[in-house]
Amino acid sequence: MSILNEHYIFRNGVKIPKIGFGTWQIPQESVTNAVLEAIEIGYRHIDTALAYNNEKGVGAAIKRSELDRSEIFITSKLPAEIKGYDEALYSFEKTMSNLALETLDLYLIHAPWPWTEIGKNCTKENIESWRAFERIYKEGRVRAIGVSNFSVSDLMAIENNSDTPPMANQIAFYAGRTQEEIFNYCTSKGTLIEAYSPLATGRALKDTLLNEIAKTYDVSVAQLLIRFTLQRGALPLPKSVTKARIEENSKVDHFTISDTDMVKLSSIKNEYR
Repeated sequence: MSILNEHYIFRNGVKIPKIGFGTWQIPQESVTNAVLEAIEIGYRHIDTALAYNNEKGVGAAIKRSELDRSEIFITSKLPAEIKGYDEALYSFEKTMSNLALETLDLYLIHAPWPWTEIGKNCTKENIESWRAFERIYKEGRVRAIGVSNFSVSDLMAIENNSDTPPMANQIAFYAGRTQEEIFNYCTSKGTLIEAYSPLATGRALKDTLLNEIAKTYDVSVAQLLIRFTLQRGALPLPKSVTKARIEENSKVDHFTISDTDMVKLSSIKNEYR
């Protein structure tokens, strides 16, 4: 069975495909074809966000694919700069209109602070946003709710002030940046780690050590890094607009990285800058 047909399971029992197709930085005019190609290859998990400005294109691809709605898992996100109860509800409606969906599979707070004010304390506002998330979850309009880029303290603030803890935390996670404190905390709480930029936004592909390790498995560096993420128990969201690479990124179930090499990959400190 292909890895594209395997799932993680959230604490509420909802299944999420183990690999997602990321659409960050894919413009509206290109995203429909890219998503359709991913679906043709076998991807059934598509990740977008209102801030990506491509939700309408993703929605168009879902419609054109003619897949039954139950066959595809769609994630979107509340923009980082939008905080508050009413504001979150309004933004969710915009996302649903863009995607032309009645139900979303996963909705995330994109970041705990606006991107122009990284580190700003928005705890109170995030708690209010989360109240809106709990409402749409309880109403059945979204099947799972979570966060993105949240630190341990950000997560604890939500957990201590709500009835529904986050089911996922989407963070930058790759060999070279594994954010162990957040990873370990989420794992202990049963919160799934989703790994955006599992290829370090492409910066890792020419790394000498990674190429040497990949060669021993007769795979590409991209395949090695995606497999590494899966073996750590995280969910990778690789992105490409090239059909051959979209397909290559999904073919990672024919090899297993050894414990020794997993330690090497987990110990890398290079940010590939």
